Formats: sequence, C-alpha cells, structure tokens
Amino acid sequence: MKKILILGDLSKKKISDTISRLKPWLEKHVTAEILDLSKEKKFEKPGAEIAVVFGGDGAILSTCRGLGKKQIPIVGVHMGRFGFLAELMEKDVCISLEKIFIGNYQIRKRLLLFCRVERAGKLISESMGINDAVISRSSLSRLVSIKLNIDGEDVATYRADGLIISTPLGSTAHSLSAGGPLLTPGLNAFIIVPICPHTLTNRPLVVSGDVKIEMEILSQLSGTGFTVDGQVFTEVEMGDRVKVERSDIEVQLIDTGTRTFYGVLREKLNWGGQPNYGRN
Repeated sequence: MKKILILGDLSKKKISDTISRLKPWLEKHVTAEILDLSKEKKFEKPGAEIAVVFGGDGAILSTCRGLGKKQIPIVGVHMGRFGFLAELMEKDVCISLEKIFIGNYQIRKRLLLFCRVERAGKLISESMGINDAVISRSSLSRLVSIKLNIDGEDVATYRADGLIISTPLGSTAHSLSAGGPLLTPGLNAFIIVPICPHTLTNRPLVVSGDVKIEMEILSQLSGTGFTVDGQVFTEVEMGDRVKVERSDIEVQLIDTGTRTFYGVLREKLNWGGQPNYGRN
C-alpha cells in the first residue's frame, strides 16, 4: 500500500492530537495525506488506496459523501460515543493498520441512497446517503402529511412527525429509535418507518432495494425539512416531491474480522443474554 487518506475533524483536540501522534509512525509505512473534515467537504483524491477516518459514525458518513462518485475503501477508528460503523479501536490502531497495509482485510460493499427533492418539476437538491433520508417537522409545527408512492403505486398517506427511509446499514440509527427493525447490513432493502404516526396501524415496512420511492408533502407548514444522514438539510414545502432510490455507487467498508454485526449488537445495544432478575 502506497498512499492513504487520513480524515478527522481537526477542530476536536482529541482527534487532532491522536492523528499528530500517529503521523511519524504512518510515514514509516505509507504516504499519508491528512484532511480536516471540519473544513473540506469534497475530496476526490486520486491515488489513495484507502481512507482512515478518526471520529464517530458521523465522520464516516461525511467521508463517504465527500468521496462522491470516487469511493475508496473506508475504515473508521472509533473515537465517538456509539460507533456502529467504526471498525477499529484507538488503542489497537497501529496493529490493525499494519494488517490492512499488507492487505489482510476484506471489503464489504453496502448500498447507498440517491435522494432528490423536486419543486414544481425542478430539481432543488440532490444528495447521497449511507444511513437514512428523513422528512420531519420542526418541534413547533403540527403533524405533517406525506403521501408515499412506491414504483408508481400509491401506498399510504401518513400523518406523523415524519417519515424515515433507511438502508440496512442505517437500521441501527434513526430508524431504530423510531421503532424500525434491525436488518443485516448486506441486504438489498429499504426500511420505511413513520415517526410517531397519528394512526396506530401505520407500521414499519421493509421493501426491496430496487424500488423507487417517492414522497409528496401535502401539508402547508413552515419548518418541515428533508435531512440526509442527519447532515444535509433541505427545507421542503407543500407540493414538493422527495425521490429516493438505490444509488449506482456503493460504499466500501473495510472489514478486518475483528468484530461482527451480531457482536456489535450485543456490545452497543447491551444484548447481554440472561436478564438480571436480582435476588429477594
């Protein structure tokens, strides 16, 4: 391996100090280009073989979006709070990177969302997402009405706080907190989850990842927005159409074999086995 990208929010002292401390070690093994995620939003850098991201899951989401159409394998070093996407731990980073530098890893490709917002037939925003795409109201607005259409067929009209379209990789994110199911990350599927629906029969729905999803805003409300991965925001109005489908680009996540999907669930969601009943 000749060249890698090192990315992190360098405005955060812990991340900046960690990258600075590792720089001399890295230079003995590879050519490392360091990029500040707090400043650079697009970084289609030719020649780099992998991207090593220091931070939480948000940093990995930003990196994927910043790479755009020129995706390279990404590995995260967990320095955040929850860390579903980050593969490596800070204390073991040198040992883990040595294995990666000699090619001792696999690449797991995961689907991405391609999202568009159209107003009166004109495109007003376009974005790519790893985790989810969400229409939601502000804390001060009323329930929003959203008409859902899948592959040209009307499915339902929701009156709710919002509607989430999630990837399997994002099933442990916003979708989970809204009552959505957990999906293994390699599935070709979308999860559609209403947020606090006014009708109790509105339940989460899992559909093929090959469908085209369209949502129409039926409410005349201020403060309604469309957010991708919790990072890209577009204010939407009555009549706007939000279109979500599978991108022709896939995110490439490095798997070193140090953890598994079910292991992460046990660790992060405290699936500890036998309940602690205590003693009388």
